[in-house]
Amino acid sequence: MDESWKNLTVTLDKNISKAIQELGFHKMTPVQAATIPRFIQNKDVAVEAITGSGKTLAFVIPLLQMLLRRELPLKKHEIGGIILTPTRELAIQIDEVLKHFLKHVNQFQSVLFIGGSDVNADIENFKTNGCNIIIATPGRMEDMFQRKQDGYNLSASVKALEVLVLDEADRLLEMGFETSINTILGYLPKQRRTGLFSATQTDEVENLIRAGLRNPLRITVKEKKSTESQLIPKTPALLENYFMIVDADEKLNQLIHFLRKHKKEKIMVFFSSCAAVEYFKKIIELLVKNSNVLHIHGKLKHKRVKVIEKLRNADSGILVCTDLMARGIDIPDINWVVQFDAPSSARSFVHRCGRTARIGNRGNALVMLLPTEETYITFLKINQRTPMLEMDKSPEAANILPKLKKFAKRDRSLYENGMKAFVSFIQFYGKHECSMIFKTKELDIGQLATGYALLRLPKMPELKGKIISNFEEEDVNPETIMYKDKSREKLRQEEIKKREAGEITKKSRSFKSKPWSNQIVRKEKRQQNRERRARKKKRKIELDQGELDELDKDIKLMKKLKTGKVSKEEFAKDFDEMEEKKVIGVK
Repeated sequence: MDESWKNLTVTLDKNISKAIQELGFHKMTPVQAATIPRFIQNKDVAVEAITGSGKTLAFVIPLLQMLLRRELPLKKHEIGGIILTPTRELAIQIDEVLKHFLKHVNQFQSVLFIGGSDVNADIENFKTNGCNIIIATPGRMEDMFQRKQDGYNLSASVKALEVLVLDEADRLLEMGFETSINTILGYLPKQRRTGLFSATQTDEVENLIRAGLRNPLRITVKEKKSTESQLIPKTPALLENYFMIVDADEKLNQLIHFLRKHKKEKIMVFFSSCAAVEYFKKIIELLVKNSNVLHIHGKLKHKRVKVIEKLRNADSGILVCTDLMARGIDIPDINWVVQFDAPSSARSFVHRCGRTARIGNRGNALVMLLPTEETYITFLKINQRTPMLEMDKSPEAANILPKLKKFAKRDRSLYENGMKAFVSFIQFYGKHECSMIFKTKELDIGQLATGYALLRLPKMPELKGKIISNFEEEDVNPETIMYKDKSREKLRQEEIKKREAGEITKKSRSFKSKPWSNQIVRKEKRQQNRERRARKKKRKIELDQGELDELDKDIKLMKKLKTGKVSKEEFAKDFDEMEEKKVIGVK
């Protein structure tokens, strides 16, 4: 099938065509060829396509075309299109694509409504410059609808709405935006075109399709079948998927060796938590010399956009990240995606891999698994139709763990980050979606702690009562480990002096290893359970005592009957009265 833009079954505005030519896309991707003509022909569409398939142009082009063909042009403050997306990074990325088109279709203005920006500044910008297309995250969009000021009423401005786009719809719902989306839908006119775009189809997405779309046309774009396995993979066709089986105490050695070998390429390394990202980013900086090491996770907030821009503009680099970067973000020329920790769900595995091999390019992905996790490969093959090749451990990988321990003894920040990363991983592992494969009881805790280069084990309820082998604690007093940051160390020393002088009765969190679990909540729940059990026991004792009293009365009455102190008629009457009382008591 020829998927040249010239063969599109609908006619695009010449300015839109010019913008496409400047982007250098001579052919449409399958999802664009299937979606653009149908969306433009006034049909609601529900599109499912693998990550990296070019979905952004599949809704940006129809949106602009539909706004251009309006009989009455949009006024300065009339909103013709809204694009909702789960993260600010993805919103910024879509805005960049849209702005390229608006250089040619310059009768429209666009605006970003995302977290991290000043709400009042956004309102003033809207009032001054106007807006016809909004790109927003659901939380901020809901907030903007609820605000009312002189000259600003967003609910009145959307009466002219032509198009609503829900991008990464499955992710929108996974992140808990369902309530916000329903609130937003309540402000929008019913007579509109809606496009829902998603990489995976879930029950929640189906519910949203039923609620927000009218007689939608369903478009599903799959990769071609593999001749060997006759499976339709959910990952891009030009992606080579690898797995490595490695023990917990060798995993970091293998990662560092791999990164040193590929440091002239662009690599994304995924970890399970923010704490792990902070810890391993420092380690990679220390051990992979002359490399551009960046990191990103949900707690960085305002720095995230700058980090993504740095990696986009770099020729090579290592991005250490969480699943925040697993969806939608397009960074050109990612050569490798490495998953140090397996993701919490099979869907996330596919999305992580989709950061490479995008829009017809080749790419590689590697997941590092423990020997007890090997069945995950079979699970992925069946559940996500993802064929994988094994990558052998490198015998040339050096043991960097002793060196890391020396670093930790000289830098309290590294020591503390290691403890937090370890704790967060144990907690993540216990909540894994594939609990039949990822079993906490099968984790070799000692080997894992050795692999994290810990000096000692942290205090945490998950380790209580466990016999830990394959781990040797270092002979070092944690209190003597100092921060490299002099100002931070100065504050710590001042707190130590105050504590010794009796001014501080409780040690601060910064220099005593404590469980990072919610201990207070746990203790309160345990106390409530104890009190509930005590009340039940008390009620049971009271009931038992009542039954004994009744039994004692029955025995006395029988004795009276036997000795002739009471007649049979009197006995029957007394017995009936007692039974009646028992029944009433039960009721």
